[in-house]
Amino acid sequence: MKIVILGQGDMLSNLIEGIHSANYDIVGVLRYERIIYSPLKLKLIDFFKPSNALTLIKKYKIKDIECKSANSKEFQNLLIKENVDVLLLGTWGEKISKKTIDIPTIASVNVHPSLLPKYRGPNPYLQNIWHQEKISGITFHLLDETFDTGAIIAQKEIKIYPDDTAKDLKARTVFTAKEMVSSVLKGLYSGLIIPIEQDNKKATYFKNIHQEDIMLDFNKETAEEICAHIKAFHPWLPCYVTVKNDFYIPNPYQLEIIEGKNKKPGNVIDKDPKKKSITVQCLENKAIKMNNVKIYGILKKPFTKLFIKRLKLA
Repeated sequence: MKIVILGQGDMLSNLIEGIHSANYDIVGVLRYERIIYSPLKLKLIDFFKPSNALTLIKKYKIKDIECKSANSKEFQNLLIKENVDVLLLGTWGEKISKKTIDIPTIASVNVHPSLLPKYRGPNPYLQNIWHQEKISGITFHLLDETFDTGAIIAQKEIKIYPDDTAKDLKARTVFTAKEMVSSVLKGLYSGLIIPIEQDNKKATYFKNIHQEDIMLDFNKETAEEICAHIKAFHPWLPCYVTVKNDFYIPNPYQLEIIEGKNKKPGNVIDKDPKKKSITVQCLENKAIKMNNVKIYGILKKPFTKLFIKRLKLA
């Protein structure tokens, strides 16, 4: 079976590993970086900071496809020429045209890191943690012309633990994709997989996050919601605790919900400069103790302990 993979990041590298270890023929890989960067910029990135996926491509002597779009005539001709059986996507931001989708002889498949139809959209890792879900998952589904809506061919649940950040959830999810991909391809080749249409009545969709989402609002979010907010944005963007004119960045792995002191939400009610710790009042008379925080600013960051020491408690 001949396979072409499109993708980027950890999902792409894990799919390459899983398919290669199963001894399937990877005709080539189109990296999403080809779509978003100029050829010169990509050459510099590949030279100075090569991705794990590129390292695997070179290690396994896989063709690094040089096309500017999955919908380009050049890419479509490659699929036809190589008589590709499966087109597999793992983290891809470009909408694929029906003409490209229809070329592979068996199927075009997307790997989406959620239990579809829930959490359609660009970052299910973040959204699952932010919404305090206890179960996430991964879905292999047939490609259609709309993002994340195609018929499901395989799914697996992934447990979310109380201390998980989005980074932790992503690591387990892409590893699960690596474990599943061989059996999915085998099922497609044998014709034993029966696709199941998604129930759109159960669908949820979340757009990309915005810059303003990184600010924590202690007047609107509970202590549990604040913790989930901080963990959800790690490792992509830090969240900020605003104290007068300064911004403190919490460590997502060092958060503790404790009893509050009947103070105004957002006030700092305790501190420990040695541990770089601040405790912030929340709603419902709860508080969050945040250890190992960092103050925002290149010049200020080395003096975080000093800033905390000078903080006035409410």
